[in-house]
Amino acid sequence: MPPDTTAPHHGRQTSQGSAVLDDVAINRALMRMAHEVVERNEDLSSIYLVAIPNGGVPLGRILAANLKQIAGLDAPLGILDTTLYRDDVATTGERPMLRATEMPSSVDERVVVLIEDVVNTGRTIRAAMDALMDFGRPKAVQVVSLVDRGHRELPIKIDFVGKNIPTQPGELVELRGREGGFEGPLEVVVLPPEAGAEA
Repeated sequence: MPPDTTAPHHGRQTSQGSAVLDDVAINRALMRMAHEVVERNEDLSSIYLVAIPNGGVPLGRILAANLKQIAGLDAPLGILDTTLYRDDVATTGERPMLRATEMPSSVDERVVVLIEDVVNTGRTIRAAMDALMDFGRPKAVQVVSLVDRGHRELPIKIDFVGKNIPTQPGELVELRGREGGFEGPLEVVVLPPEAGAEA
């Protein structure tokens, strides 16, 4: 089943932006993508899930549970901070805030499935690929993204897409849960240009 490519984002309006995916739609997309991961990979035992903080982590947990449910697969789930591998660290003039990296084992000869919440320019995925090499030499790298908003600056391909959401460059697309964290029901919200842009 192809990703939903509905063009404009006319979701539920909130005081903090426009909600374009609710918790039900997010979980439906993650289940579909789990089936696609299973269909794409013959040797499921080689799958190694790697979530990119912050938004990729709750999505990675759901994806791991889905793979367990549909294929009986207990895939390892790592968390990989890309902060120090980004090509804009030196240009921002700010001290980067480091996040947790928790990789349960080497990625040698594994099919690594990188999990990101929103892909924009592609620079975070490129940084993740660089960071990944500190943990071994994977057999292949595949990318899961809940939202692909376009505006690519690097030739990064997303293998499994939840939803394509065309946006303006200055808009911010954000995955969030209750009280701004990632607990409870999740939703994806598009915020106006003054909120900034992510990669």
